[in-house]
Amino acid sequence: MEAYLDNAATTRVSEAAARIMEQAMLVDYGNPSSLHTKGMDAERYIKEAKKQFASILKCEPSELTFTSGGTESNNMALIGAALANRRAGNHIITTQIEHASVYQPLLFLQELGFRISFIPVDSAGIIDIEALEREICDDTILVSVMYVNNEIGSVEPIREISERIRKKKADILFHVDAIQAFGKFKLHPEKDGIDLLSASGHKIHGPKGSGFLYIKNRTKIKPILHGGGQERGLRSGTENVPAIAGFACAAAELYAKLEENREHLFLLKQRLAERLQKMEGVRLHGIPAEGIRATAPHIVSAGFQGVRSEVLLHALEEKGVYASSGSACSSNHPDISGTLSAIGTTREFLDATLRFSFSVHTTEEEIEYAASQIEILLPVLRKFSRKR
Repeated sequence: MEAYLDNAATTRVSEAAARIMEQAMLVDYGNPSSLHTKGMDAERYIKEAKKQFASILKCEPSELTFTSGGTESNNMALIGAALANRRAGNHIITTQIEHASVYQPLLFLQELGFRISFIPVDSAGIIDIEALEREICDDTILVSVMYVNNEIGSVEPIREISERIRKKKADILFHVDAIQAFGKFKLHPEKDGIDLLSASGHKIHGPKGSGFLYIKNRTKIKPILHGGGQERGLRSGTENVPAIAGFACAAAELYAKLEENREHLFLLKQRLAERLQKMEGVRLHGIPAEGIRATAPHIVSAGFQGVRSEVLLHALEEKGVYASSGSACSSNHPDISGTLSAIGTTREFLDATLRFSFSVHTTEEEIEYAASQIEILLPVLRKFSRKR
């Protein structure tokens, strides 16, 4: 049997998305910037996709810019907004648990002279809002907070953060990395006080190489790619029409059954969590006092005492169970998760943690199989580790 539990890394493309991509590649393959019929046919996919995403986000189609994925969206949001608003200040605030596609651009901006503040989080990965509020000053121009942490599944109180920011300094831009949230949560940027929001296609059964950045109307932002002036000059380069079409199709499928999908994911998460908690020397990360329902429905992060994550990862792989050891987010310790360090994970679990993540296609049988294999492997691997 096979159990693919690495859906936070990437998902299988939906059949409907694959079909529309094939149509766009083999039939409607024109350049969307061309003025002839083939070009207009291709452009139609882009317009329809923007309408689809605008409907999901309750925004205007003109507020959406298509990108090559989450990394480009985050880079465009952070670098573009920082450079465009530099005269207003040079201070940016973020958290200690951001994805590398936020963390690294901010380090780049730091080299350019911007001052970056990294706000701590609690043991469940939730930002210290009081600390964030204290950091806001006259020079603060941008705050960036991820909606869902990609390693432990913590969900940040985005609307409350936005409200606190506005009360302290109304003109600060608020960027949200929603790459792990899009497709699992209702996202309404205007209602939630978000100026910039990043999303990625391959996390939600769309193709790799697809993403978008929501940019609230009248938000000052500079392009980071220059050339042909596509996407209203914000993102030059011929649009990846098949990927855009596939991304929109996958998003429409998920949001048509959002609550049903969430219930399915939470059922899987609860089942795996219960099985893991019964095992000796296993600790779940990122679960707040409010319980599992206060976290993202598709991610379980678990530490396994006495077994290195890489060893358990490959042992499970041999049994057909695919998981992840998480992201390497610390520049000083490239093999240790910055997120796990930030939430105060004890040393014995820092290099002994795996992330299991699900999709709408994940079955209860896969969860049971994976849990059973972990149960069998743990004592064997621990015995081997002690001998070494």
